[in-house]
Amino acid sequence: MSQLPALVVMGVSGCGKSTVGSLLGERLGVPFFDGDDFHPPANKAKMAAGIPLNDDDRAPWLTEIGMALVSPAGEAGSSVIACSALKRSYRDLLRSFAPDTVFIHLTGDAATISDRLSSREHEYMPGSLLASQLATLEPLEPDEPHIAMDIREDPESLVNRLVRHLVDLPSKVRIS
Repeated sequence: MSQLPALVVMGVSGCGKSTVGSLLGERLGVPFFDGDDFHPPANKAKMAAGIPLNDDDRAPWLTEIGMALVSPAGEAGSSVIACSALKRSYRDLLRSFAPDTVFIHLTGDAATISDRLSSREHEYMPGSLLASQLATLEPLEPDEPHIAMDIREDPESLVNRLVRHLVDLPSKVRIS
């Protein structure tokens, strides 16, 4: 497979970003980064207290993730990063670092995601914040290169389908 653009696995908490992103990075043989690791302690404390982050909280975090999309040589390269990327402005900020970034949007209904959240332990992201994330989520626009994937499929099968989509991914094309 030729060099892929940076890939951001996105969606609300509990949709499987870290699981799918890790499997995808392994399958493609490229580095995987979990966006949660880029949050400063203040953001983690705020979320642990059940307080949603605002745009000012997210800006430095998104900048760190954007910088991680770029190789040490200053070029966007193949990597996979799990990041909620809920708003268009957040995705635009990430693309300011790596313009060819493709977003892999993991989608699912609120009940499915809520069930997943209730059955997991997370360091600082309580399930009570799901409603605020769903309210913040802005649909991807046709000019935002992305692939939408339904989370009802098991992660291995989902990654297999993703790899098939990515093999012939034309630049700047939306795949659903």
